Amino acid sequence: MAVEGGMKCVKFLLYVLLLAFCACAVGLIAVGVATQLVLNQTMTRGATPSFLLPVVIIAVGAFLFLVAFVGCCGACKENYCLMITFAIFLSLIMLVEVAAAIAGYVFRDKVRSEFNKDFRQQMKNYPKANETASILDKMQKDFKCCGAANYTDWEKIPTMASRVPDSCCVNITNNCGVHFVVKDIHTEGCVEKIAAWLRKNVLVVAAAALGIAFVEVRGTLGHLGTRGSGRVLSRGLVCGGEPWLSLGSLSCLPDSSSPPSLSVLLDPGYCLSMLPCEEHPKWL
Repeated sequence: MAVEGGMKCVKFLLYVLLLAFCACAVGLIAVGVATQLVLNQTMTRGATPSFLLPVVIIAVGAFLFLVAFVGCCGACKENYCLMITFAIFLSLIMLVEVAAAIAGYVFRDKVRSEFNKDFRQQMKNYPKANETASILDKMQKDFKCCGAANYTDWEKIPTMASRVPDSCCVNITNNCGVHFVVKDIHTEGCVEKIAAWLRKNVLVVAAAALGIAFVEVRGTLGHLGTRGSGRVLSRGLVCGGEPWLSLGSLSCLPDSSSPPSLSVLLDPGYCLSMLPCEEHPKWL
């Protein structure tokens, strides 16, 4: 009974980790979609690092979700092959996230520069296009910002002399941006505000996913490193004088041709493995 309860507890902990993994995947996909919408509204299309960024974020999120699904199937069916696939996917995720972090660091200035340039171009079109005006107004309202670098950027637009869009106002009313008072408007620029939003959301979700992946990879590697060794490295159970259940390694019954019926991974590399036993097990 104690062994069965322990195994159920371990499986429950694994399900919790997989659920957290799914949450990270959904979070990354949501951030990627939101980033794509923001960039589509303010930047011209093209194969640039700016537009590749949300695509990479969404792809990583989708891959995380696939990995979590494989892990859930492996845990539910107690399938060793699926758990190996899960371990391989986790390792790939860590490599992809590290590569994405390096790429983001390398291209950070270029992405920011392109976003700033396109944002200013949209500002020039503000008085002429209703769609552009609606997009910029929504962004300035949502991010509580005004202009690209700051509110003075609007002074460079000929048709916006002595005024800012009403969306720059702290309390938005009709024509509140005409002959404005500085204390009544948002003075920070939108480029830095949006860049900070991206850094915060992407880094938090990616760091959480990377942390969970690291914990599970450690457990998986520890399990794979000890599987088949036939050694008992810590206190365990014996059945009929032979190792039956052990902690810290995977102990198999001598001359057993069948794989373990249940294998659950724990960080850092601990494994609970149960083999068929007709006798009542006892502690070593």
